[in-house]
Order: sequence, then C-alpha cells, then structure tokens
Amino acid sequence: MENHVAKELEAMLKETQPSFTTKSCCIYKVPHEIRQFKEDAYTPVLVSIGPLHHGNSRLVTMEGHKQVYCQHLVEKSEASLSDLVSCVQQLEPQIRACYSENIDLTADELVKVIFIDCCFIIELFLRSYEHKTEDDDVILSKVWKKVRVIFDLILLENQVPLFVLEKIYNLAFASRLDSGRFPSFMRLAADIYFSHFNTQGVLLPAAGSSIAHFTDLLRYFHLPPSHRIPSRNFRPLVLDHRASELVEAGVEFQVNKSSHGILDLEFEHGILKIPHVIVNDRTEVWLRNIVALEQCHYPRHHYITDYVRFLAQLVNTNKDADVLIKARIIQSNVSGHDTSVAKLFRDVDKNIIVVNHNANYLQICNDLNAFYEHPCRTKIATLRRDYFTTPWKTAASIAGIVLLLLTVIQTVCSILQLHS
Repeated sequence: MENHVAKELEAMLKETQPSFTTKSCCIYKVPHEIRQFKEDAYTPVLVSIGPLHHGNSRLVTMEGHKQVYCQHLVEKSEASLSDLVSCVQQLEPQIRACYSENIDLTADELVKVIFIDCCFIIELFLRSYEHKTEDDDVILSKVWKKVRVIFDLILLENQVPLFVLEKIYNLAFASRLDSGRFPSFMRLAADIYFSHFNTQGVLLPAAGSSIAHFTDLLRYFHLPPSHRIPSRNFRPLVLDHRASELVEAGVEFQVNKSSHGILDLEFEHGILKIPHVIVNDRTEVWLRNIVALEQCHYPRHHYITDYVRFLAQLVNTNKDADVLIKARIIQSNVSGHDTSVAKLFRDVDKNIIVVNHNANYLQICNDLNAFYEHPCRTKIATLRRDYFTTPWKTAASIAGIVLLLLTVIQTVCSILQLHS
C-alpha cells in the first residue's frame, strides 16, 4: 500500500532549494542572538540599501530622494538607461545568491531595487568627490543627514554586492575612466567617501579583489598587510588580569606609535603597547557590524573580533578604562550615563562564538599572565592594592613607614648610648 505521507514528503523535498549558496553568500541578516542586544546598531536610520530592509515604513521618505539621485546619474551616464538596466538584469541571479535570506521579490522587482540603490550610491559618491553641497541637496546640505547616511551604508544588512556597483559605474563612465577624468569606483569608496574609516592609510585593494561590499571594505581597512597577518591557534584567549590589576603589578601602558593599525598589540619588557583608538558614540556601530560579518563570513579569520575580545577582558571596568585613557591609548568621546568604554567592548563581545584566535594575542595573554603571577610582582600588586589605592591610604602608609624608620633609628641610637 502506498504511503501518501511519504509521497507528499518526496514531492516537497524535490522542490526544496537551499536558502543561500555558502560560496556566493556575503550579505547576512545578523543572527538574533547577536542582534537582540542592540538592534539599532544593525538597522538603517535614513536609507535602505538592497532588499533586506526594502519597504521599511520608517525609511520610505528617502525612496523619492534616491530616485532623484538615480535620475541625475542616468542623465550624466554615457550608457543608456536600457543598457544600464540590462547590465543588472544579467547579474540578477548572482546578486540574489549574495544574500543569506530568501528574497521575497520577483526578478524584475529585485532588479529595480538594486538598480535604484546602486545609482543612488554612485551619484552620492560622485557628489562627495566633486564637493557638491547645494542648498537643495537633501543629504549633503545637512551634516547630520550626511553622517547618518554614511553609517547606514556600512551596516551589514544594508548592502549591495560591490561587483554590481563597479559594473554599473564602469559602464556609465567608460570613456571618462579611460581618460583619467574619473577615479575608479573603489577609489571613490575607499579614498573619498569612507576615508574617515581608513585611519591607517591602507592602499587600495587590487582590481578584482575579493572585497564583497562596504562592511567588508571597513574590515579590510583594519587588517594588517597580507604579509603581516598573524597565524591562528585553537587555544582560548584568556587574560586573567584587568588593566588596573596589571598596573599594580608593574605593567606600563603606552601608545604603539609604530603600529600599522588598531590590531598591532605588543608586550615586551613589562610594557604593553596598544595603538591609539578614538571611542565615540558611533564606534560601536562599525565594530558591531564588522564583528557580525566576521561571525557569519570569516568564522576562522576573525581578527577584529579577537581585538574586541582582548579589550573586553583588559578593560572590564571604568577603572580599567581610565588606565588606557590616562595612557592616551583610548580617546573617549562617549556620551550618555548608561554608556562607557568598558561596557562598549563587553557588549560587542556578547554571544560571539569563535573557534580559534590570533596567535600574537594568545602569546601576549600568556606573557601578561606570567608577568603578573611572578611572586615578586604578586607582592608588589598586593602592596599597591592594600596600601596605595587612594591618596589617603598612600599618605597613611608613607607616614607609617616614616614612623617605623624613626622608631628604628631611635632604638638604634638608644642602644649605642647605652654602650658608649
């Protein structure tokens, strides 16, 4: 007798398609266990890009402005609207495969969304390159909107594949690119629009690089050069003592002025060198989105996540943060009574799952732990903690030592008088 349930299951399984292809996927919905702690850090405020936030009622206002930008781009393009749209249509299957979620849009609908969003981004970048700040420009004429759009464009969920942007740009301005009148799209993005994030002056990636989108570009800015990328090890990253405790044991904190980026940490001869970093209200946004990208896309090469994890253990309290701020390693511009440097790094590190770590950081943790645990250092730390933590305790301890010395001297003098 034929089993009708088995037959229905067989038909269902034949129609089943994977939600995304691992090899092609590069744009992800941030996992709930990470997203739940601060949804605002992953959600666009003004402008949606790509299909994941398309149709969000909070972002509808910008749709008309995106279309205006798109129209201006098409008007200055060397290629016709038909040719530009055909370019996106040909890429539609590849574009769809880049997203981790099933896109509930037809092929034509997805082409329209991607086309308008790409043209909007290209026009925005060109206006920034040409320093256009007309009073009627809805974005560039208002600083607060300009900044918010920049941060919307780095969100992991708010991306379009970089190869689509480059294809449209190269098609629209072929002769101007050939003559050198226009920079490459990558230069527009890296050297002009997102230059603020390129604090270490990283050179542009080579043509045909594997950078997937703008969140990935920000990660690229903070990685060391390819020939200096450290090896990885499957041991856990454990720092047993916080910054304030390490100071008590004699560790000195200094800015690493010879660093190639924020990841370059060094510990030698009792000195922990850490590159200078500015921490403000927006630091958490770019850190969270790069860490989320690494969690989803670079599960075995999460160098930014390692950095966050190390600092989360080093700077566990406001007292620890003060150590790094006093050493000028951290420049804190964080505002708000419920926010602190220590809380920021702890929060970004929550619910992150890793399988290996930066071998350099592992060695630094081992060396710091060993430095602190040395019997001599332990006694010094105990003395500082018990007798020199506040000005009053310090004064009282010094007074006690002086009094003890005077008593010893007086005793010695008395003994000498008795024998004279």
